[in-house]
Amino acid sequence: MKCARCKTVDCYTIGKDCTDRKDEISGLYKEDPEALAIMGAAAALEAEGYMLLPRVQEVILFGQKMGYRHLGMAFCAGLHREARLLEELLAPHFEITSACCKVCGIAKEDFDLPKLRDNPAEVMCNPLGQADILNRAGAEMNLLVGLCVGHDMIFNKYSKAPVTTVIVKDRVLAHNPAGALYTHYWMRIIKENKLIEKGTLGDDK
Repeated sequence: MKCARCKTVDCYTIGKDCTDRKDEISGLYKEDPEALAIMGAAAALEAEGYMLLPRVQEVILFGQKMGYRHLGMAFCAGLHREARLLEELLAPHFEITSACCKVCGIAKEDFDLPKLRDNPAEVMCNPLGQADILNRAGAEMNLLVGLCVGHDMIFNKYSKAPVTTVIVKDRVLAHNPAGALYTHYWMRIIKENKLIEKGTLGDDK
């Protein structure tokens, strides 16, 4: 499948099935009650709030539609402020358990991981630990707030509850990864596989 290269998107406009697997895939939904419940809540949310709600508000309403009472939040230490503000918005509606990425304070050297600085006590991120903590707390839905690429994969793998992302980390583009797709400058840099040296802004010509 090369859906990203499609010029007509007939599946969206006229319901065309390019896979010949429509019935098979539909059957997968019918076999999974949780998936059906999530699809129902998501469709209702879309129908009621299309282009009206920011994502944080969608998270609140989705959780309520699913009947969740306990949400988990796995956040990056670099977005501690955002995590605290998000918890303030969620707390009136749900019990919140949150886990910072540096939870447990495990040193990078314990796993021979590369360091940002020459500091033997540099602490590694711990997405598996975050997932375990939220699993043990009984969170019914987990929210990702700025976990690094790769760390988010580990968290998703080990989380027992469904996961949605509230903030995607992008240290350069103010946590807006799509910005690279809208900026000629970054498109050129990425296509040419360039790396901007630390302490410079690169060649912007």
